[in-house]
Amino acid sequence: MKILYAIQGTGNGHLSRAKDVIPALMKRAQVDILISGVQADIDLPFPVKYKYKGLSFIFGKSGGVDMMATYKANRVRRVWNEIKSCPVKDYDLVINDFEPISAWACRLKGVKCIGLSHQSALRSKKVPVPTHSDPMGWAVLKFYAPCNSYYSFHFRKYDDQIFTPIIRTEIREQEMSDEGHYTVYLPAYGDKKLIKVLSEVKNAEWQVFSKHTKEAYEVGNVKIEPIHAERFSKSMASATGVLCGAGFETPAEALYLNKKLLVIPMKRQYEQHFNAEGLKDLGVPVLKKLNKKNAKNIKKWVKSDQHVPVHYPDETQFIIDKVLEAHIQSELTPVVTKPSFFSFLKLKLS
Repeated sequence: MKILYAIQGTGNGHLSRAKDVIPALMKRAQVDILISGVQADIDLPFPVKYKYKGLSFIFGKSGGVDMMATYKANRVRRVWNEIKSCPVKDYDLVINDFEPISAWACRLKGVKCIGLSHQSALRSKKVPVPTHSDPMGWAVLKFYAPCNSYYSFHFRKYDDQIFTPIIRTEIREQEMSDEGHYTVYLPAYGDKKLIKVLSEVKNAEWQVFSKHTKEAYEVGNVKIEPIHAERFSKSMASATGVLCGAGFETPAEALYLNKKLLVIPMKRQYEQHFNAEGLKDLGVPVLKKLNKKNAKNIKKWVKSDQHVPVHYPDETQFIIDKVLEAHIQSELTPVVTKPSFFSFLKLKLS
């Protein structure tokens, strides 16, 4: 079997998970890798056959997505040309981790595409939902990378085709300790904002991994350094606690490592608000934003002894085998051929 594994390259979570998914796929089939998107800080230790700019969301420095930069980075003509040129018909199956170019190419060319992502879980009516509605955010989740069927990951197994998180091997093999510092990853905030707020919490040492610097430096009890996957993993494994956005992989890894966890969902990022509700469901504290007013809540969290027990077994090969088995059993099932004009219009609007 020849498989195209397509990965969303915006942020680090999808690529982190791919480090364990790819070897599991390679045990069962011939695999080519496609990545689209920008702003990832992780390199895959596998050859990438196809790279596209895709549809990327650009992080700002004020706690959310930079909408103007996002608009400038995405052009409908370029995206359409990438979709048309994507060679999905060369494969028996496309497995898609919330990657739009291959997903829409499959829809256009009548190739079966299986979603295997965290975002797929948010389609289930059994997962916790945000208290506010966001029609545009929901449209992105639903139409950004449409597939024929879906398997997914969440902080809990809320539904039949939802699995607990894939914790990458390098995290599972980390030697855990508590050296007294707090690891911070809030890529949607600038360094000045982070220093201003975290400096208010003087009884803590903050190790901040920043997308906005190329050199390490210190201001009081706040250490800022560039993103580095290995150093970040070691910092988190030896931390007292982790302060991060309400993404998926980093909170899941912090929970697996039995670290205190505090999250701040990104503004205008509906997925992170879903995640925040899932984390609340586990008992993890959530802040609406990072500002001086919330410094008192961060101080309270630092003083707390909050830990959330979870059980995240290593099931990567089991999950991949289940996905492939389902595909083989449904080979005779007809797939949707071409998208309607209305469906493609939704892609443009998203």
